[in-house]
Amino acid sequence: MILYHIILLAIIQGLTEFLPVSSSGHLGLFHCFTDHCANWDKENMAMDVAVHVGTLLAVMVYFRRDVVRMLFGLKDIGTGRANSKDARLMLYVLLGSIPVIIAGFTLHFFEPDWIKTLHVIAWMTLIFGLVLWYADAKTTATKDISQMTYRDSALIGLAQVLALIPGVSRSGITMTAARFLGYNRSESAHFSLLLAMVAISGAGLLIGLDVIKEGSTQLGIDVLVGVAFSFISGLIAIFAMMKFLKKATFTVFGIYRVVLGVTLLALLYTGVIG
Repeated sequence: MILYHIILLAIIQGLTEFLPVSSSGHLGLFHCFTDHCANWDKENMAMDVAVHVGTLLAVMVYFRRDVVRMLFGLKDIGTGRANSKDARLMLYVLLGSIPVIIAGFTLHFFEPDWIKTLHVIAWMTLIFGLVLWYADAKTTATKDISQMTYRDSALIGLAQVLALIPGVSRSGITMTAARFLGYNRSESAHFSLLLAMVAISGAGLLIGLDVIKEGSTQLGIDVLVGVAFSFISGLIAIFAMMKFLKKATFTVFGIYRVVLGVTLLALLYTGVIG
């Protein structure tokens, strides 16, 4: 892949992974306008996950205290103290991640072509943009993570499975589900980003194995460049979003998704792009 394409891809991923606008959808659009829309080849898929790994490192750095808490939580679980605060946080994240791990592994082996089309991205961007707006505008939500339950984490985890469809948005659908369950905006984003660590780790492992099998030195270098740039842009995006949500709503993201979705559908159905 061309160097400046890798850098652009990494920046797009970093800026959109943690915003409820669908990073996979934006990566798909990038490939469509710079390469081809029909299918992503192994190199494109590897780069997509590489830049996801960069954002994984970004969220781990930003929420390093939570990472440490979850590690202590694992220790508590192993010593029979599964009801401690740290252990419960770890269990909430694991429980919320199980559905997408199972679905993700299944999808990885079947790889249906229809799921990677521009039409799917456009419709999902529009539909789930409206759902996000509705959940944010019509729900009175004040709960924080300290009030999380196993039921809530499981429901948010089930919603996260939908994010395997490009255009839905992993962060968007988990934040939407959290809002419907009564969590405030910043805490909805907080739990969504904690779930991201597990989801992105699983995807990174799968494609990482594919890259090793390919045995391409150049692809390995490209992956490292992608990781570095997506880490930097991802860290900036997290800081900006968490500060923004302390005093704003998700409305701007909903409007952006609706405008983007409608524009793409108009271009597709008039034959301008395809």
